[in-house]
Amino acid sequence: KIGNRHRHIQDNYHHNLHIASTMTKLTALSLFIAAIAGTNGFSTSPLRNTPLTQLSNTNDDDIPSSTSQIQRRNFLSTVTAAATSAALLPFLASSPANASGGATAGKYTTIPIAKRRYYGRVQEAVHEFLLMTPAVIAGDLNDPTVQDFFDVTKTVVVEGKKKDINGVCTKKDGDCKSANIYDSRYNDMKTTMYLLGNAFRINQTKAPENLPSVQASKKFFKQMNIFERKVLGKKMKKSEGTAAEIYATALDLLDEYLDLVELPPTDSGNYDSEFSTKVGLSSRIT
Repeated sequence: KIGNRHRHIQDNYHHNLHIASTMTKLTALSLFIAAIAGTNGFSTSPLRNTPLTQLSNTNDDDIPSSTSQIQRRNFLSTVTAAATSAALLPFLASSPANASGGATAGKYTTIPIAKRRYYGRVQEAVHEFLLMTPAVIAGDLNDPTVQDFFDVTKTVVVEGKKKDINGVCTKKDGDCKSANIYDSRYNDMKTTMYLLGNAFRINQTKAPENLPSVQASKKFFKQMNIFERKVLGKKMKKSEGTAAEIYATALDLLDEYLDLVELPPTDSGNYDSEFSTKVGLSSRIT
């Protein structure tokens, strides 16, 4: 009985092995036939890419030699590719699929795009921030340079766009431009500094709060929020210091941030003039 059972197991094994071998051969044969059919290897239909107008009654000798050589070369190339695919089919079926992730994508794409979008606005904000220095040192928080920096009706953050059609205004009142959107330079500075800092990452798995550039921006915002309350005359804690002390601390934190986003420090002279806040054409410092 044990011997019969052993022979039965062996017979089943060889039977399954024969079926697997047959299926592999059939797959290879199917690919081979498909390749031949795709190259007109078994077809007598006219060639589509030939300049001749009548080939239905011609034989191989009537076809130009160059065309015939190209056809045979393409046929052999396709057959070889089909045979190779059939040979690799068992290995491809069992191989895991590996895909390239976007771990380092931000290093080469996000940073340049963010620079073009936010460099101008961040640098203009730094320019207006530094304009406050003389007034803050003098203790004059009512100076226009200080008040305008926090005035939510002073800075155009989004310009109104035209709504005409092919240059023709179709509105009855003739006003085809949308209204501008205003906010304070400081609020725009907070937005753009955060977005620019968030782009400086080497992988997409790290949370924004863990990025050094974002952390530096939040430290600056925390100090500037205290300074804003001081400017607006809100209740302050004695431990928070004078306006000049708060401003000086914020200046140091701003330099820390600028270094992390590849911008010059505040004392470099780079921010002596105004900057365009429109999206730049390049990621270079403008």
